[in-house]
Amino acid sequence: MTITNKTIKELLPLSFNSTPAVSIRKENEVWVATSMLIHYLESFTDSLVVTEENEKPIGVIGGREIIENVFRNPSSNFFDNTTVEEITDKNLVILSCETTLGELLTTWKKTRRAFSIIPNDLGGYSAISGRKLLEIGANCVTDLTVSELPKKEIVTFEQNSTIKDIISLMLEKNTRKLLQKDTDYFISDRLLIQSIVQEYDFFRNVKFLERSFEESFKLEKIKKISKDVNLADISKSMYAMMHPYVMYGDQVITPWDICMALQSDRIEFLG
Repeated sequence: MTITNKTIKELLPLSFNSTPAVSIRKENEVWVATSMLIHYLESFTDSLVVTEENEKPIGVIGGREIIENVFRNPSSNFFDNTTVEEITDKNLVILSCETTLGELLTTWKKTRRAFSIIPNDLGGYSAISGRKLLEIGANCVTDLTVSELPKKEIVTFEQNSTIKDIISLMLEKNTRKLLQKDTDYFISDRLLIQSIVQEYDFFRNVKFLERSFEESFKLEKIKKISKDVNLADISKSMYAMMHPYVMYGDQVITPWDICMALQSDRIEFLG
């Protein structure tokens, strides 16, 4: 029996509801959500839960929603005069204690978002993100190694790329991270959003998309590994990273790849 038949509660007995979901009211302006996201992207929460007046969750908002809409409307008007409700993804996945890992991953593959919430003992909700599932990977026993994970296209950008070029690539390739060609450095949606908030004041005085990335951002360095480690070891390593993104040879690995690999029948769980 694969671990996909086990429930999330069985696989995360001590921490399945230990990470409170961060929420935002639907009537808030987008600039409020964007300011909050720079603190949570790449974290255990990763996205914001959108709620109604009675605190009922109605959707989710993350880096994807900000980047997509910035590409369509790169102006301060988008941030100042658009409500969170207008750009909310209504496909919020609410789990139960009986939800299995297999059911969760099947849903995530449909939504293309590694984020769900689960009711907790305090009457609210806790977050289950892709990064949270690295805990499961770290506690596995397996001979499945990094080199056996499915290889995917490494999306790169040029040194002379504009911000518009970079966001266009992210949307076209459905990825949150792009490597700078012939370097070990990458740009992410978190970096873009952080810059929008902290450096460009929500576009109130600048044309953002036409700028080159060189004058706009500091890049982050991808972690390179030379040894073909197993899934448990790479999960432990990525769990400890602030921005989990790893390269082995000509292969890049993200928490999403680890999540999908948990479906393998070569994995046992130490519960």
